[in-house]
Amino acid sequence: MRRRLFLSASASVFLAGACSTDDPADQAEAGGPVTIVVNGLPPDTDPINRANFQKDVQAFQAKFPTITIDAREGMMDPQTFSAKLAGGQLEDVFYVYFTDPQALIRKRQVADISEHLGDVPAVKNIRPELMRIFSDDAGKVYGLPSQNYSMGLVYNRVLFQKAGLDPAEPPKTWAEVRAAAKKLAALGNGVTGYGDYSKSNTGGWHFTAETYSLGGDVAVQQGDAWTAAFNGPQGRQVLQQLRDLRWTDRSMGEKQLLEYSDLLRLMGGGKLGMYLGTGSDIVNIVNQFKGDFATFGLGPMPDGRATLGGGDGYLFKAGLSPAKIKAGLAWLNFKNLDPARITETARRASANKEPVGLPQPNLWVAGSAPDKALTAARKRFGNVPAENFAPFAATVEKIPLKLEPPLAQQIYAVLDVPMQKVLTDRNADVDQLLAAAEKQVNEILGAA
Repeated sequence: MRRRLFLSASASVFLAGACSTDDPADQAEAGGPVTIVVNGLPPDTDPINRANFQKDVQAFQAKFPTITIDAREGMMDPQTFSAKLAGGQLEDVFYVYFTDPQALIRKRQVADISEHLGDVPAVKNIRPELMRIFSDDAGKVYGLPSQNYSMGLVYNRVLFQKAGLDPAEPPKTWAEVRAAAKKLAALGNGVTGYGDYSKSNTGGWHFTAETYSLGGDVAVQQGDAWTAAFNGPQGRQVLQQLRDLRWTDRSMGEKQLLEYSDLLRLMGGGKLGMYLGTGSDIVNIVNQFKGDFATFGLGPMPDGRATLGGGDGYLFKAGLSPAKIKAGLAWLNFKNLDPARITETARRASANKEPVGLPQPNLWVAGSAPDKALTAARKRFGNVPAENFAPFAATVEKIPLKLEPPLAQQIYAVLDVPMQKVLTDRNADVDQLLAAAEKQVNEILGAA
């Protein structure tokens, strides 16, 4: 899902001098024309969001007639990103996941935009933990976030009622998850109480989220080096509690080696009680598997010592002129951060029958003016039952957010294995699995 629900503060970003110059950048500094290349244009296969993007470009260029937006399709493609970076082919303002900015900042492959942030007044209201993702240790800023998410417990409210569980009070601890999963599985008729992933890197992704929830880490940094950190009490607890759910309680079903779409399909078909996910997962369940928003709820991350979070944003290519940086900031400000556009964006999403009212994305500091505007817009144009997501929303500010580890996909591929083993072999040796994975992950981190 690529819907945007955060918007941008518009301010004049160019000086109005009358000097004459042949250099386009200097002309832009004096109020002359400048063209910036940006990505993020949705493809033809996503006609609604593509049309929204193009309308935003037209509206922006009407507001800033000296700036031309050269929009390119695509987001962050891990297969081509490094080659584009090395070859100088990146767009002036380019999309990244939250996992990418720090490495690019350390390698000085992006532009420092700090001195121009006065042109983006909404920055002061963005959550500090999100701004840190795009900043270096000295506080210099190289980009801006555009959307965010954190994980919680997706659950089927209808099955909860049938099992005698309160849909308004989803489990808050892993012990409560286990107890609820037993009751859900006891419904029979093919219902799985709790589901989890173990294939195509999704197992390692969920192992990471579950380790974070217990206060553990997957990798820790010491100086410039990273080392594996999951071979300890929290990692063992993750695998042990899955083994208990799978083999002792028999509440995870017989079919394992599941990947992303499998749990969405089970949830959409009314055959799964709970699993870890995000609000956007519920959107995918509704859109792809004919689910109904009224059926599903979102609760907090069990135990809640931390939750895996992520999102995306935009960085500025190294070597950009001040004029292009200013133009890029004006675009991101208009497209993603302008509080004045919050109501219109929510109205437009509702008119397009896109979901309005989910608790995330939300970039804003709680209680800030943009946060209040977003809350009001979601209430006015909301088309999903917000009360179903209230348990998650009530804790989202209280549970610390932790990002994915470096080289996340390579690490996840390794961590798929212990997840697979513990869910398919009741006699799997947890300590042996963790030790083997630790060795492999340290080799990955050491080579990088």
